[in-house]
Amino acid sequence: MKTTIAHFDLDTFFVSCERLLDSRLNNKPVIVGGTGDRGVVSAASYETRAYGVHSGMPMKMARQLCPNAVYIRGNASTYTKFSKQVTEILQGEVPVLEKSSVDEFYTDLTGMDRFFGCYKFASELRSKIIRETGLPISFGLSINKTVSKIATNEAKPNNQIKVDSGYEKAFLAPLSIKKIPMVGEKTYRTFCNMGIKDVHTVQQMPVEMMTSVFGKNGQMIWQRANGIDHSPIIAYHERKSISNERTYGQDTTNTILLKTTITAMAENLAFQLRRGGKLTSCVTMKIRYSDFQTYSKQLKIPYTSADHHLIPVVLELFEKLFNRRLLIRLVGVRYSGLTSGTYQMNLFDDEKRTVNLYKAMDEIRIRYGDRSIMRAATMGDGAATIGNFTNPFNGEPPIVLAHRNQ
Repeated sequence: MKTTIAHFDLDTFFVSCERLLDSRLNNKPVIVGGTGDRGVVSAASYETRAYGVHSGMPMKMARQLCPNAVYIRGNASTYTKFSKQVTEILQGEVPVLEKSSVDEFYTDLTGMDRFFGCYKFASELRSKIIRETGLPISFGLSINKTVSKIATNEAKPNNQIKVDSGYEKAFLAPLSIKKIPMVGEKTYRTFCNMGIKDVHTVQQMPVEMMTSVFGKNGQMIWQRANGIDHSPIIAYHERKSISNERTYGQDTTNTILLKTTITAMAENLAFQLRRGGKLTSCVTMKIRYSDFQTYSKQLKIPYTSADHHLIPVVLELFEKLFNRRLLIRLVGVRYSGLTSGTYQMNLFDDEKRTVNLYKAMDEIRIRYGDRSIMRAATMGDGAATIGNFTNPFNGEPPIVLAHRNQ
């Protein structure tokens, strides 16, 4: 039986979420990403594409190309919430789901043609997602993941394409070689130096030539250019780590600022753990210096999701890492080794009121936003713009928390 794989992709996902929250952004050029000169474009609306703006571009360049766009820092928790809505719809409808990113999904519909029709089913599923979430989404349908993904990109914006079995090579042939997954800028330049720009030329090349130029990747690129891909659908599974990073607008050695930043990140990530019913057993601290040398340290700990257990560990790792006394460009915190569970009191260190305090704080954050309540130690310079988290009170100050476990 021929496999049938559908690839769903939410169009300009972050921008679409922002437009749902504020209809005034509709039909306007919108760019979401880091707002500083060192920031990177996370998502750009189709209105900005005519100016040459694309995701992954430095924000400074995007501002030069499209100065009239609306620039938004974005909110990671908001996008996670919308992604979860789409994930739940798909999980309730399809037999096997692979979530490859926050806005990208694969599903195996093999065998459904006997009962319903895969293309009709995928079309109605797409309509359901649009109807229930308000988010535009495109899909491609074919016999494997590679062709389906490329078909989705060709279908955008907000459309769908089916590639019939046996027509994979014909569908791919006229496309640019850049449309093939695995072909980045460096590989594309190599192809251009060889006089190759379209998939059709690669399809006519012997696989041995591709291997001699690109090594093992050459064989895989050749297979994908010919519509061959045997990679299976990997059933959706919960993430095993959670992290956050901050790139400073200006490199710094200000230890107060640095500790304020990492304390705020550690606190927010701990809240994300508790909200998701998770515990962590490993803490990692990351530092990138101005010369782009990157260092990290990690420490195994007993399972926890409590701020007052995690923050001291993060600060301890920072002290061990920060020994070069060079300007720092980036800091990051990661919790890994996640498992399902809820915070348990330490028999000797914790009190019931500590647990009640966390419960009250989390209820406020869930209702009013991640940054609506925070420790006093996180209120130093630069802490108000940690990661992608924004103040939900439109400029009003958040509640500040200070207690003996701080």
